[in-house]
Amino acid sequence: MAGNEITSAEYIKHHLTNLTFGNHPDHGWMLAHTAEEAREMGFWAIHIDTMFWSLGLAALFSYYFYKAAQKASAGVPGPLQNFVEMIVDFVNDNVRGSFSGRNAMVAPLAMTIFVWIFLMNLMDLVPVDLIPWITAHLGIHYMKVVPSTDPNVTFAMALGVFFLIIFYSIKIKGVGGFVGELTGMPFQTSNLLLKPFTTVINLILEGVNLLAKPVSLSLRLFGNMYAGEMIFILISLMYSAGWVMGIFGGGLQFIWAVFHVLVITLQAFIFMVLTIVYLDMAHAEHH
Repeated sequence: MAGNEITSAEYIKHHLTNLTFGNHPDHGWMLAHTAEEAREMGFWAIHIDTMFWSLGLAALFSYYFYKAAQKASAGVPGPLQNFVEMIVDFVNDNVRGSFSGRNAMVAPLAMTIFVWIFLMNLMDLVPVDLIPWITAHLGIHYMKVVPSTDPNVTFAMALGVFFLIIFYSIKIKGVGGFVGELTGMPFQTSNLLLKPFTTVINLILEGVNLLAKPVSLSLRLFGNMYAGEMIFILISLMYSAGWVMGIFGGGLQFIWAVFHVLVITLQAFIFMVLTIVYLDMAHAEHH
């Protein structure tokens, strides 16, 4: 924040606006210079900062885990191997406790989800002004560095899990079994006159339950991370209110950062566990 050059509302709005590239109806393909221009670009605009940080963190995660796998040995493990083995054991314990089917893809998927979301959430602990200040000197107007505060990321990950739920439900149970689950429970009857009504009611109830899974997954992660980022931004405003409020703000920021370490870990864990549970339900056959 640069002194009194912008208001608190403008500061908050700036820090919550993504660097957007898209086709503006008046100016063609361009980077948005204002939030209004980003809005006018419509649905097909791309959040460059979200893509950069999310893919960059995925590459970082992949590199270090691949490096640990390449150097793994049966002897005394190094720090990196110790760290990776600890995460692998943690994820495997959760998969064994929550997944009763047989699918070699579930554990790697769960580990990828947990580590990737944790790294994206971890960016919330970077000082809110640091990276935007650096990029501003490079002529970049906006820079949101926490990908999980962008609903495009959380919904994309949740939809990926949702498609896997549908895929394995049909693969394991067949189309008939999957449709039967949606229409045959919770209300059951052998009365031919009542059966059409219970089928419709079951389809509505189970359909809502099925669609609620990706929505709850995405909104839970987005809501918690967005709220956490907002609190950091509000605390940072205190530094412009004099040295007394600045010292007080520094104390608050430290306390919130320590607490937020638990939040970012918990959110990654919840997303991982729910993914495992949903896939377990997709593999379970009901008779």
